[in-house]
Amino acid sequence: MTDLVEQDTRAMSVAVTKSRYQSEEFSARLRRRYAAERRFRIAGMVAVGIASLMLVVLLGSIVSKGYTAFWQAQIRLEVTLDKQQVEERNYTAIVRQALYAQVPAATDRATRRSLNDLLSSGAPYELEAMVNANPSLVGTTQTVWVRADDEIDQFMKGFIRRDVPESERRLNDVKIAAIDALVANGSIRSTFNTTLFTAGDSREPEQAGILGAVVGSALTLVVTMLLSVPIGIAAAVYLEEFAPKNRWTDLIEVNINNLAAVPSIIFGLLGLAVFLGFFGLPRSAPLVGGLVMALMTLPVIIIASRVALKAVPPSIREAALGVGASPLQTVTHHVLPLALPGILTGTIIGMARALGETAPLLMIGMVAFIVDIPGGLTDSATAIPVQIYMWADSPERAFTERTSAAILILLAFLILMNGLAVFLRKKFERRW
Repeated sequence: MTDLVEQDTRAMSVAVTKSRYQSEEFSARLRRRYAAERRFRIAGMVAVGIASLMLVVLLGSIVSKGYTAFWQAQIRLEVTLDKQQVEERNYTAIVRQALYAQVPAATDRATRRSLNDLLSSGAPYELEAMVNANPSLVGTTQTVWVRADDEIDQFMKGFIRRDVPESERRLNDVKIAAIDALVANGSIRSTFNTTLFTAGDSREPEQAGILGAVVGSALTLVVTMLLSVPIGIAAAVYLEEFAPKNRWTDLIEVNINNLAAVPSIIFGLLGLAVFLGFFGLPRSAPLVGGLVMALMTLPVIIIASRVALKAVPPSIREAALGVGASPLQTVTHHVLPLALPGILTGTIIGMARALGETAPLLMIGMVAFIVDIPGGLTDSATAIPVQIYMWADSPERAFTERTSAAILILLAFLILMNGLAVFLRKKFERRW
């Protein structure tokens, strides 16, 4: 009897020990799992923090280099619009005489030659445009503000230092003394650079604007949207709702998915060979750019539209068919309206991608130097990303800040388009 009690006692002791060991092992595994989850959460937070920091650094760098481009130095002149000089269109002499009067110390020929560089080469054309707009000004004396040269603008912004030897800076002592004289009598100011938004490209930084590139991008996007949106949505509807499931449709789906991952420059080469080489369409035209961008965005729109169509519950289709609607009526009256938020989102994101692409446009010649604002789909034009590329390749310091300013403008358009996608998705989204 005693032996049985002792055996039971030992068995119970072993069971308790084993249970305690299992409980401790379970608690240890639980602690390790919680610790792993904490480490994973911390790693995710660190990754998000690093990504956010890099984004802040990138945006901060662009803003710090580009915000000064929105301001431009101007010089005040008291111009006398002599009738004979106006008839001879000698506006250069008029502005130079007014400038010499602002700096009385400039009497010798060498000094006056240096003063000529203070004004933008476009100053005479500004004066001519003013006279053409109001001929009654001839024979009078007017106070006008004209653009300063880009080097003067850079000096006023502090990018050219005066405390370095004359041989190491772009402005000599004569020009700096003249600038000081103009500052002393209030004849030089910094004002908002409207030219950046109202002019086309130029070899002179102070006369260069982004309007030509904006119009070129807009015309290109119009062609892209008119071609890719209806074709892409129609293709998605057919493949998702009507196409039979066989090897041919599988092959089409695989090719669409592959085309979405093809580098954009391949589409540029296709446009160069087909649209320019075979069909003979004009180079640097928004029409060709839109055709190339339409080919590039079609796979994105098709894939996004198909995903939106798949998200519509099958019960919607079954209910429509059950009350006697035809397959076409089911799609057009029920499925498409419910899939509209996703379709719009994919379409706008595809358009935003097309707006930011450069490589295809370079291949079809939209990298040309275009001064005039394009007036049609077949006029020579450039686009905002290409304009950024061209300005970044220019040696003048003033083009550096204009490059960053153009990037800010492009980012503003992209943020606006993505914000529109979010707004439309929220507005038309339906829950079931």
